[in-house]
Amino acid sequence: DVSSPKHGKVDPDNMPHVGGNMWAGGTGGRDTAGLGGKGGPYRLDAGHRVYQVSQAEKDAVPEEVKRAAREMGEKAFKQRLKEIQMSEYDASAYERFSGAVRRQVQSLRIILDNLQ
Repeated sequence: DVSSPKHGKVDPDNMPHVGGNMWAGGTGGRDTAGLGGKGGPYRLDAGHRVYQVSQAEKDAVPEEVKRAAREMGEKAFKQRLKEIQMSEYDASAYERFSGAVRRQVQSLRIILDNLQ
């Protein structure tokens, strides 16, 4: 069961973590920042294969946990904007421009990775 959202502990060795309720950047778990889980405050990709919990499990998360996760995610987003000296307007404009060229940038990254 989910209880309350949190960032989670950071694994200094960046080992893949699947399931559970402890590690930041894990997959398929609960309450912590990661991918494919339920009840976490925000998405956090540690570069590992993603294990996805079912939509039914995600839908079963209590509304108060979803609300707390949204609030924590919004707070983390605003903190990150402050750290990089960017306003919410700047972030919105960046996302608009970035989204327009996202596919081309991804293609270019693949080409450059292959050339390396």
